[in-house]
This record gives sequence, C-alpha cells and structure tokens, in this order.
Amino acid sequence: MAKTKIIAIEGIDGSGKSVQFERLRFLLISLGYSVAVRSYPMYDSFFGSQVGNLLSGNDAIDAVNVDGKSMALWFALDRWDSFKGYTDGESDFLLINRYVLSNAVYQNIRDCDVGKPDISDWIFDLEYNRFALPRPDVTLLFDVSEASASENVDKKGFREYVGDKKDVYEASVGIQQRARRMYIKIAQKYDDIAVIDCMTNGRLRGIDEIADMVKNELLRRGIIKLL
Repeated sequence: MAKTKIIAIEGIDGSGKSVQFERLRFLLISLGYSVAVRSYPMYDSFFGSQVGNLLSGNDAIDAVNVDGKSMALWFALDRWDSFKGYTDGESDFLLINRYVLSNAVYQNIRDCDVGKPDISDWIFDLEYNRFALPRPDVTLLFDVSEASASENVDKKGFREYVGDKKDVYEASVGIQQRARRMYIKIAQKYDDIAVIDCMTNGRLRGIDEIADMVKNELLRRGIIKLL
C-alpha cells in the first residue's frame, strides 16, 4: 500500500491550476502534513525540453502535427525519467500539476486527431502499467469555461519555453473546447477524478471559494483530515 498520497491537479490551459495548486500546498502544510511537489512537463529535463520545443512551435515540427502516440510518448518519458529516483513515503503528500490525465486528453483533441480513434486507454496503459508510474489517490479537475481560461492564459506573461506568447495548444480555441469536453468525458468514467465546478452563473468563482470546494472534496473522500 502506498505511503504517500498523490493528488494530481488538472484542467484546460488557464483554468487556475497553478493558483489552486499553491493554495492546496499551503492547506496541507497548515494541517501538519509534509508535502512534495512536481509539475509537468519538466522543461529543464531532457525529455521535457523536447516537449517544450514542440509546444513552442519554433521548430520545423510542432505539437499540433505530431501523431498522437508519438507525442504522448514524449510527455510520458518526461514523467518516467523524473520518477526513476522516487521513493514512496518520503512525504505525506505528493502534489502534481498536470499528470497522466493531461496526456490522455490533449493527444486526443488536436486538429490532426479529429476523427481518429480515442487513445486515452492506450496512454493510461503506457504510463501506469508499462512505465509503472504511481496512480493518484485523487485527480482534481478544475472545470472552467473556455472564455475564462483564455483570459487567464493572456495574463501568464513570460515563460521560458515559449516566451511571452501562447504555446500551440493554448493558442487554439478549438483544442481548448475539445479538451474541456474530453476531460469531462473521461472524468465520468473514473471515480478517482473529482470535477471542481469553477463557474457559477457564467462567471468564474472566487479563488477562496474554489479552494474551499477543494478542501471539502478531499475531506469527503477521506484524503485529508482536520487535526
């Protein structure tokens, strides 16, 4: 049985994952838990840097043109490489910003994937079974409208792998719409994916309200306890 509880944070680009990731980290620390964190892709790693090149669109080949399974392998190899030295039990919790579910979603919904077979089960098998990556105890899926997400992406500013512009996934409205639908579709199949509805009456909920929803969901599932 795993000693470290793993919580993965997911959502379309601009869904507020990074903000809620930090809020959750501070919540867990305030409850007395030790917390380790990871965020994928790891752009300073060998495989992660290749992903960054593909996402930037600066090379002759970019992420919207590579076939789904090949693109999925780059993302999966980045995680596999980073977990080679992982020891279960080194911390009470491991928080992961984007994990296997992102791969299963985004390699299914690019323009070049439309009309092709769903490869999400193949990706889950690749990462969890073939590469033996640990499964999350729960995946928190932050569901926001595409319009709200796009506004948040515009506020991100400079990022080393892409500069001041959007990456090739963020820049495609069609991709974000399809990604949101795919996230919900997969979430309906798995009990360990919790959808956090970040919208109310067509508007984005406040940061504190969303953080409270996360806390209540983790309490309901018995992932955390109030000491």
